[in-house]
Amino acid sequence: MTTRHLVDPELAAILDQIPAQILTAETLRQIRAMRSQASTNLPQFSDLSVSEHFIPGPEGAPDVRVLVHLPTSEQGPLPVLLWMHGGGYIMGSAEDPTITSIVSAIRCAAVSVDYRLAPETPHPGPIEDCYAALKWLFTHADELGIDPNRIAVGGSSAGGGLAVALALLARDRGEFPLMFQFLIAPMLDDRTCTLAQPHPYTGEFIWTPEANRFGWTSLLGQEPGGSDVSPYAAPARAEHLEGLPATFINVGALDLFLEEDLEYARRLMRAGVPTEVHVYPGAYHGFRMVPNAQVTQAAARDQLTALKRAFDLSHRTEQHQQTYHS
Repeated sequence: MTTRHLVDPELAAILDQIPAQILTAETLRQIRAMRSQASTNLPQFSDLSVSEHFIPGPEGAPDVRVLVHLPTSEQGPLPVLLWMHGGGYIMGSAEDPTITSIVSAIRCAAVSVDYRLAPETPHPGPIEDCYAALKWLFTHADELGIDPNRIAVGGSSAGGGLAVALALLARDRGEFPLMFQFLIAPMLDDRTCTLAQPHPYTGEFIWTPEANRFGWTSLLGQEPGGSDVSPYAAPARAEHLEGLPATFINVGALDLFLEEDLEYARRLMRAGVPTEVHVYPGAYHGFRMVPNAQVTQAAARDQLTALKRAFDLSHRTEQHQQTYHS
């Protein structure tokens, strides 16, 4: 059976141009090399400055590379999005075109984290790299021109999973406040690999069940679906979601992560967390690679509107509190 007939027509043609790839330790090296070459051809925005920093990593670990994106025409302190790139926990880099387009569009700051990748660095290395970046961002907010009370965390795919795990870790450690989760088709639940009755219409394209198993096995250092998986590795495992920041989630209806994302959204709302969810019919994982499709443009509008509204709302709340206390 194929789900090709369910794909949005504007998203279908490119599928014929994408070679089927089986993820193994050998092919992973090749795929990383191709993606690295592609990242050198990212679009440039004249109204942004991008600076590279190497910040203190977790104890006993190497420094973490981050890229700081700032709109050149804006005065601080700016709201900031701490961004984790996608790539199944096994590939990708901080050079992510998604974040440059977001910064250019809504004039916020952003910090993109080059966390260490699995399988070379399994859990908890990647999430602790992201926490180190959050600590650095918060403690250097003044010199960066950033408002430490308006920090959002976000990411796509595995980066979205890391953003959720980071929000859980920040809540539980109680050191740094977060005001928003910005999640694009987040990869949240290793148990999706082991479902007895998987969704019959998701995961055929781009990120398949086989790729998902390889990604989770690489991150966990063991087969997915076990009883001892940390919620900071697979955040769908978290028992309590109370106290997490307001959340935006979008996902395609044909995306392998559809049901785990909807379940996370349902549980957030049951925990009293303000949550906005969008599902796009006919859209597979990574459909944003077809930028001119109407469904892609709708998704881009929805996510930019949600992030801008969250930053604006938090700014008004901050101003009101300052007025009240004065």
